[in-house]
Amino acid sequence: MSVRQAYNYREISPQLSTAGVISVEQLGELGAEGYEAVINLLPEDSPYAIEGERDIVTGQGIDYAYIPVDFAAPTAEDFEQFATAMQAQGSRRLMVHCAANYRVSAFYAIYGVKYLDWSAEEAREFIASTWDLGEKPVWERFVTDMLG
Repeated sequence: MSVRQAYNYREISPQLSTAGVISVEQLGELGAEGYEAVINLLPEDSPYAIEGERDIVTGQGIDYAYIPVDFAAPTAEDFEQFATAMQAQGSRRLMVHCAANYRVSAFYAIYGVKYLDWSAEEAREFIASTWDLGEKPVWERFVTDMLG
């Protein structure tokens, strides 16, 4: 089963895809699908986390960054770790995921404003194409604060 079938999968560019939870089978296919790096924002204690994800990914020769973001309390420090991990990837084909692509879409939208010359409006539209920030006030505040 292709990672393209993962929950809330989005191809941002040929080099970058995002998704919610990825199954063990899909994780095992990432190398064959050309991915060279994974950033996981889903805490290992989440009921959606895949046990042994790091080993499944790195066993294919894929770089792996783990940045556990508490959905109930995202922080600027979490985002800074994410930005550092994003910049470290260079031109490698990258998969960024969490449970529902909510953390990822918010972080990538903020990244877009800070590093890719996106407007705040473009960032909010990007998030809205995946989920409604208004449903999670902590995330609405976080994104507003981070976008300045």
